[in-house]
Amino acid sequence: MRRTLVLLLGALLPVALASCTSSGAAPAPVAGSTSPQGPVAAVCDHAPPGPATAPAGAVPVDPAVVDDLSAKTKNSPPGTTFWLAPGTHRLSDDEYAQVQPKDGDVYLGAPGAVFDGRKKNRYAFAGPGKDVRLESFTVQGFAAPRDEGVVNHDSGPGWVIQHLTVQDNDGAGLMAGPKQQVLDSCLRRNGQYGMNAYSGNAVVTGLVLRGTEITGNNTANWEAKVPECGCTGGVKFWAVDGADVVGNWVHDNRGTGLWADTNNNDFLIEGNLIESNDSTAIIYETSYNAMIRNNTFRRNNLPDGRAHADRGDPFPSATIYLSESGGEPRLKARTSTLEISGNLLQDNWNGIILWENADRFCNSPANTSSGSCTKLVPNVSTCSAPAIAQKPLYNDCRWKTQRVVVQHNQFTLNSKALGCEEICGRTGVLANFGSFPDWSPYQGAVIQQAITFQQDNSWHDNAYAGPWTFVAREMSNIVGIGEWQSSPYHQDANSSYRPNGGG
Repeated sequence: MRRTLVLLLGALLPVALASCTSSGAAPAPVAGSTSPQGPVAAVCDHAPPGPATAPAGAVPVDPAVVDDLSAKTKNSPPGTTFWLAPGTHRLSDDEYAQVQPKDGDVYLGAPGAVFDGRKKNRYAFAGPGKDVRLESFTVQGFAAPRDEGVVNHDSGPGWVIQHLTVQDNDGAGLMAGPKQQVLDSCLRRNGQYGMNAYSGNAVVTGLVLRGTEITGNNTANWEAKVPECGCTGGVKFWAVDGADVVGNWVHDNRGTGLWADTNNNDFLIEGNLIESNDSTAIIYETSYNAMIRNNTFRRNNLPDGRAHADRGDPFPSATIYLSESGGEPRLKARTSTLEISGNLLQDNWNGIILWENADRFCNSPANTSSGSCTKLVPNVSTCSAPAIAQKPLYNDCRWKTQRVVVQHNQFTLNSKALGCEEICGRTGVLANFGSFPDWSPYQGAVIQQAITFQQDNSWHDNAYAGPWTFVAREMSNIVGIGEWQSSPYHQDANSSYRPNGGG
């Protein structure tokens, strides 16, 4: 249903967009640094090799002995270092055969070390062990079910995964536990996700994803098997409280690049190169407090955006999509806003869309995160008539797209080259007309008014090159830069606009 776009990786020079604004004012300041800091994380097939000989005190693991890795882990004390010798390491044919690390265990791979599940075993590394380290080998061929992961299957805390290649597995390549670090690794061609940051046991806090290449994931095309499952992409984050996603290369995934879904909070997404993903580059959904800054976005959402247009869907499918998400000062985080700043968006299908579904709130049948409530109301059943019609529940029972600041970004679009004139250069803020359920206090245009005029959502000091238009209040209201900047919207103050400047 979707096709993967392959682009040559090259140096990207920020495009200068010096021009007059539509009102004839001075040009906007050039947006901030928009390239990933340092070299692009081209890790796959380029990870540095591990030690060629066993380090002092390490337990050697023999690839010629089936189950040697599992058996030696079981028979060694916590805190043991294991060295995987060159070759292909295997478990027994039992689908539930797996390695269960103990606290503080370290697994180092020699050059050419591969741990292969042969599509017979479900999980590579599982169990509750904490502070485990995996480094410098390949994990491949495991057959985890949908929504489960191959490495750190049980979301153990404090795991460090570095210079690891996790590829060609079913399900997710990695799960994530509290304080997990994924550094300088390769997550590619996994059946569902590169990483599924979810833990059923404890909230995932302090997650770090840095310097990692995330590519070609969702090979099983789960959205086609389970339409609108929201279960695909490069990385999915669920209820993560505190994450640094920095300096990664997220590209050519079948589906969304990075997707934070349901009660995530306190994210820094900075200095990443996110390109050629079939769907949205970043979705931040029913979540809170984030900084999305100094990233480069190129040619994202082209297959899915075109599919939307071809079937006559008027919704502006976005490159950065905020769905019921914004800043919330009552939650502890590094910011109390949702800031999108200093990014370069080049030749994507549409730009930044701020959306709020008036029918989606705690205890509503329209809430696709069924059973979940906002972080401000712990009990879903509390959000019911008649109490929900009064403050504080009226405000706290719904996730709000509020306190969003879109500033100092560069938007460039060559719509003619993409073959999408008039349908792919949209950015804006909107909601639907509330209609469901019949006891909802959010019926009618109240949420359309709130997200557009009352929730402190602001664009300013951006630079636009190409035929950009703006969606305001509801999806059929598409306006030009002049109307966007003037009453009643008053958006994009000090921004520049060159309709023919996108190439």
